[in-house]
Amino acid sequence: MSRLQTLFLLLIASVALSAAPGQTPTFRLWSDDVTGGSFGSEQVYNSFGCTGSNLSPHLAWSGAPKDTQSFVITVYDPDAPTGSGFWHWVVANIPAGTTMIASNASRTPRMPAGSLETRTDFGPAGYGGPCPPAGDQPHRYIFTIHALRVPKIDVTADTSAALVGFMTNANRIASASFTARYGR
Repeated sequence: MSRLQTLFLLLIASVALSAAPGQTPTFRLWSDDVTGGSFGSEQVYNSFGCTGSNLSPHLAWSGAPKDTQSFVITVYDPDAPTGSGFWHWVVANIPAGTTMIASNASRTPRMPAGSLETRTDFGPAGYGGPCPPAGDQPHRYIFTIHALRVPKIDVTADTSAALVGFMTNANRIASASFTARYGR
């Protein structure tokens, strides 16, 4: 076997092994607003000492499994000093035909029809941007799209992120994520 063939086989194997359980290599999530792994001031929270616009970012996805019946989007900071992380945005019951959420759509009619924003760790439903404690190392913000095997999960705008997560994990067939960082 030539060196080029060996390198090609190693590349194929690493791609196959890099997909975590529940992820498909063709299912992907991205943002035109959160680029290069960092946030612009438009997406940063506007309180707790942070001065941003707190606008939800554009998100888009492709390659969902054919049997997807709905989606859930989550934005989670595992580095928050809470002992349990911090949920920044949870959107449930996004219809299967949807492939994008526009910039600044949170808490507006621009959210995909039928979708439902649920409570975050800021309190109310809707997007809450990054705002880690001053002096901390930059925090990680994990954006995830979950493809579900059911058309809806039984939640309301007041449902906690933990309960949405429980129902999501019970019905997930695939997911795709990216991570952005923010510190101050």
